Amino acid sequence: MPRVHPNMVPAAPGAAVDRAEEAPTTLTVWRKSLLFDCKGFTVYDAKGNLAYRVDSYASENGDEVVLMDAAGRPAFTVRRKRFSLQGEQWLVFAGEETRRPVYAIRRNGRGKTMANVTACAGGTSSSYEVEGSYARRCCVLYDGERRTVAEVRPKEVVGTDVFRLVVQPGLGVSLAMAVVVALEQMFARPSLLRSWSTA
Repeated sequence: MPRVHPNMVPAAPGAAVDRAEEAPTTLTVWRKSLLFDCKGFTVYDAKGNLAYRVDSYASENGDEVVLMDAAGRPAFTVRRKRFSLQGEQWLVFAGEETRRPVYAIRRNGRGKTMANVTACAGGTSSSYEVEGSYARRCCVLYDGERRTVAEVRPKEVVGTDVFRLVVQPGLGVSLAMAVVVALEQMFARPSLLRSWSTA
């Protein structure tokens, strides 16, 4: 049976590693909760250690999801915005605070872009676009200068329930994972975290 977390390939002897240039962060995302009878995500780092988790035990319809780090501390809360004139939209809040969103993720059906990630008022952060297909676990997050800052890639042999998230230096890994949670809510049918019959 294939392993869920990635295997690290040892560096070749004598290979020079430039310490000034950071390597991308690779996470393995498993669409399964560690808790019994609960839906969610379990996310492992490149060494196979728990990095993040999402468990949907608090909200039956999944309109609010909390992304937690390995210690169970909330990194971001992703909440669906009801009655938006701009189409389906999810707001990203820092930690468990749900008054002032830091990002808005809006579904976009035009062209290759499947979603837009926009910094909210008062934020100094960049905005991003997501292109590709979340259903096939093959999509790219671009910054405002069209540089790839994160990618969702399929993991060999194990299907669509396990995939890789590769995050380039400069983008917060927690933010990239919050975008994945919102994409799951928008594009996965059936969604792992909410019932589409209540949408």
